[in-house]
Amino acid sequence: MAEKLAAQDGMTALRRSAPDWLPIAAGFVLLLVPTLYRLLSPTGAWMGEEQAHGPIILALSLWLMWRNLPTMMAQPVQPSRAGWGLLGLGLLMYILGRSQQILSFEILSLQFVAIALVLLQRGTPSLRVQWFPFFFMLFLVPLPGPIVSMLTMPMKMAVSYVTEHILYAAGLPIARSGVILQIGQYQLLVADACAGLQTLLTLEALGLFYLNVVRHTSAFRNLALAVLIVPISFTANVIRVIVLTLVTFYLGDAAGQGFLHGFAGMVLFVTALILILSMDSLLQWVVRRRERRGVHA
Repeated sequence: MAEKLAAQDGMTALRRSAPDWLPIAAGFVLLLVPTLYRLLSPTGAWMGEEQAHGPIILALSLWLMWRNLPTMMAQPVQPSRAGWGLLGLGLLMYILGRSQQILSFEILSLQFVAIALVLLQRGTPSLRVQWFPFFFMLFLVPLPGPIVSMLTMPMKMAVSYVTEHILYAAGLPIARSGVILQIGQYQLLVADACAGLQTLLTLEALGLFYLNVVRHTSAFRNLALAVLIVPISFTANVIRVIVLTLVTFYLGDAAGQGFLHGFAGMVLFVTALILILSMDSLLQWVVRRRERRGVHA
């Protein structure tokens, strides 16, 4: 009941402060629109397979912020001068990112500017309410190419290795050379988009979003599920590559690289979601069993 009253007070405060926020929102939109245009243009980063999760992460982050808005507006107003330094840093990074075509700087700068505006207008208590959406938006920032290449190769090798052994055990004519799978007359390269670091980060983001929405009271359940997202991501990647390999083998290369390749991406995320829900149910059973043991003890 108290939370509901606080939310109602927050919405009332939001309506009253709307005139103060409108100029700030307009200025932020002026910075945001060119970046979104760059990301969503035909050759933009979000149009490629490796960064295709960007719009989803942004939409989920905005939804989380909107959900937390009444609670944020119910916090005491304690403007922080630290916001000026962060605002200056964010604008400097934005200018550098736009002029030098450094996408990571450009995206990160907008997050710094948004955090600075919250600090200047509302203060640390309000920022504390919105900490997770801002953290969640870090998954929008592309990592430097050398780091991605260094971390992706072992993952692709592992996915290729497991895929080869599973399909070979199933009796299919498959062999492997590094990250290249040979099945029948077809050769498949396990690319970064199929089993790379960005896929792992996307699925990790999906898992963290799930944890934030369900908000389990058990610290063990939250921590265990966050750790298990890594093997869940690996398993989902293996399933995706197996699906692509089987589609190519039975339906031909055109089917494997065409529509069904994109469909395999959906299989990846659906599989990951099912595995996350299944592991969460298992952890719920473990937590309840531990609680029963504690009661009987």
